[in-house]
Amino acid sequence: MRLLPAALVVAALCAAAPQAFADRLLIERVQSEAGMTLPARGMRMAEVERKFGAPTQRMDPRGGQKRQWPAINRWTYPNFVVYFEKDRVIDAVAIRAGSNEVGPKPPIK
Repeated sequence: MRLLPAALVVAALCAAAPQAFADRLLIERVQSEAGMTLPARGMRMAEVERKFGAPTQRMDPRGGQKRQWPAINRWTYPNFVVYFEKDRVIDAVAIRAGSNEVGPKPPIK
């Protein structure tokens, strides 16, 4: 009879372990991104290149078929991707840390 409660406790701890690991990854990711310097919204392409250097890849623009769908350009750096509308930064996103992390995936090429 004493083994049953112990077995239940062990089973509960094992079931909770993956969740705790995932939460820890998210916390580590948020802390690493907080210290990361990313291009600010509104910066021009030339400013981004001057401050962060040349991107490792300049991807083909997407969109632009209609006036209300402006073309979006994407530049890839080793740790982040920058999204531009015309020549202005609209967002910069950190690339996930590892292949086992759940979160933003590397950009589609």
